[in-house]
Amino acid sequence: MACTNFQLSRNAFGKLILTDDAGDVHIGVSPVRAFPIQAPDQGISMVLPDGKEVAWIDDIGSLPIELRELVLDELEGREFMPEILHVTRVSSFATPCTWYVRTDRGDTELTLKGEEDIRRIGACSLLVADNHGINFLIRDMYTIDKHTRKILDRFL
Repeated sequence: MACTNFQLSRNAFGKLILTDDAGDVHIGVSPVRAFPIQAPDQGISMVLPDGKEVAWIDDIGSLPIELRELVLDELEGREFMPEILHVTRVSSFATPCTWYVRTDRGDTELTLKGEEDIRRIGACSLLVADNHGINFLIRDMYTIDKHTRKILDRFL
């Protein structure tokens, strides 16, 4: 169901309430990105806890600012995928090894169990999974700094 004309608010328990253009009230909706890496601002489905879609957002930028902030706040609370901006160093070029990285959420370290934990997504993006199951995104391996690119080349 593609509904683009809706109202969105939070109840006293912090759950999102969506009122669609027909006046139906849906409690506990969650936004889900259709293409979280390739097009994070396009194609967002508003779904009920059982997975039923009750609204569709073609482009989050087209929403009024109040609705956009509610959707983005909810997405931020649900999604955790830090973006690697720089690989400072690695403990070894053999796996398992520890990577010391700077992300958009601060400096951290991750343990790479094997080369298979680095997956290509599209033409230029990579997903790096650590030993705890946290996925780190490298948005564009061709535009990242030379030092990081050199390290990536050793593992790809």
